[in-house]
Amino acid sequence: MSFKTFFKNEASSDRIDWVDQVKGLTIFLVVYGHNFPFTEKYIYTFHMPLFFMISGFFHPKTSRVDDIKKRGKSLLVPYFIWSLFLFIFWFFVSSRFGESVALNLSPIENFIGIFYSQGDRFYMDWGIPMWFLPGLFMTFLIFYWLQKIKSQFWFIFSLITLPTIGALYARNIPMNLPWSINIAMVALGFYAFGFYGFKIINAVSRKNSLFFAVGFCIVHFLTYNYNIKIDMYRAHYGNESFFILSGITGSLFVLFFFKSLPYFPFLAFIGKFSLIILALQLISMSFIKFVLLYGFHQSDFNFSEWKRFVFAILQIFLLVPSFFIINKYLPLLNGGYKKI
Repeated sequence: MSFKTFFKNEASSDRIDWVDQVKGLTIFLVVYGHNFPFTEKYIYTFHMPLFFMISGFFHPKTSRVDDIKKRGKSLLVPYFIWSLFLFIFWFFVSSRFGESVALNLSPIENFIGIFYSQGDRFYMDWGIPMWFLPGLFMTFLIFYWLQKIKSQFWFIFSLITLPTIGALYARNIPMNLPWSINIAMVALGFYAFGFYGFKIINAVSRKNSLFFAVGFCIVHFLTYNYNIKIDMYRAHYGNESFFILSGITGSLFVLFFFKSLPYFPFLAFIGKFSLIILALQLISMSFIKFVLLYGFHQSDFNFSEWKRFVFAILQIFLLVPSFFIINKYLPLLNGGYKKI
């Protein structure tokens, strides 16, 4: 039995509750992580690898051109619509306050950033988190073409070589490629792990899931601090071995932990709208700061740790009405189809 046949992915397009719950937690960690908590380093070791791994769960079992069109519609179309909206909001509002003023950022470079989807604050001050959508599309596309390889040897060779090339690129070249192509090459490892591992992960019982969750948690917690703070957007991986180890063990800890838990409707609910949260989280925080500044005359936004956590929850709650509106009238902005 071949490598591909044994690990043939059995995920369907049907939503899986525990996966939606994991997506809900992960998008919360993204929002919370952008508030710079003391747990930032820990969160960054696995939250983006986990997103790529979950995306790999639902990669098509066979490669078809229509799948590229569908993935482009669900990722790239929302990306460009949201990015244009965020750029306009930034140009007229956000760029006139805070660090954006001090950095004297160029509107032209930030407009270019919509199409390049890289370049840090100098090109994506309007919405750095949006890099993930083109990056995920490129990861999908690379794996799509790898599936075309008939030889098992060359398939495995490519699956190992491409992430290695992406890591070497990050070590030696300071400029990331458009649409995070070099990062997608690294993310390919987590994406493929999700694709081939889903069958095994999904088959584990609830009782055994808790056992595995504890084991992976211990390994992850004992090893994550041996590396620098990971930042996949900027291709900062530190020690690649620890990056891979932390990314996989941290992701598996969360996956098995949620497999062992009862169903939490709200986490699964926000998991279905992670794209909207990804796009609007910074505007939501800007609204909170606006209220604090003009309603409570608070100009110091160096929040305490508990406020960073509470504000992350509040950021998401403020966006809940937009979930229903977009789901009903503009589902294209949340991946192209209605989810409730």
